[in-house]
Amino acid sequence: MNRISEPFFSGARAGASPSYEVLKEEHEVSVLGGPQSSMAARTTVINIQTDTVVPDHIVWSLFNTLFFNPCCLGFVAFAFSVKSRDRKMVGDVIGAQSYASTAKCLNIWAVVLGLLVIIGIIIAVVVFYTTALNRGYVGSYHLPQD
Repeated sequence: MNRISEPFFSGARAGASPSYEVLKEEHEVSVLGGPQSSMAARTTVINIQTDTVVPDHIVWSLFNTLFFNPCCLGFVAFAFSVKSRDRKMVGDVIGAQSYASTAKCLNIWAVVLGLLVIIGIIIAVVVFYTTALNRGYVGSYHLPQD
C-alpha cells in the first residue's frame, strides 16, 4: 500500500499519521474476518453422500434362524447380517456389502438344506407308513400272524 495516500476513513483525525490509519484498518479487517465481498471466497463445501442401500438380510436371517436352521446356518447368517448392519451404520459400505453377501449366501444354503430336510422327512414318513400299512401293522391292535 502507498503510505503517502490519504487515510481510509474520511473522519480521521488530522493529528494522526496516515500510516497509523492504514495499519488500524488492516488490523480491523483481520479481526473482523475481512470485507463482505471476500466471504464468498471462504465458503466450505461439505459433500454428503446419499444413503447407499445395502440390504443386510436381517429379517430373512432371523426367519432362517427360527425355522430353517440346519447345521446352524441360519444363526451364522443372522450374525453376518448384524455385522453388515453395524458396518452400514459406521459408514463402511464395502464392509457392509461383504457381510451382506455372505449372509445372503448362508441364507440361501439354509433355505435349500432346510427344504431338503423337510422333504426328506416327508418322504421317509410316507414310505414308512405305506410299508407298515402293506404289512398290516397299521390299524390292527394285534401282532400279525404268519
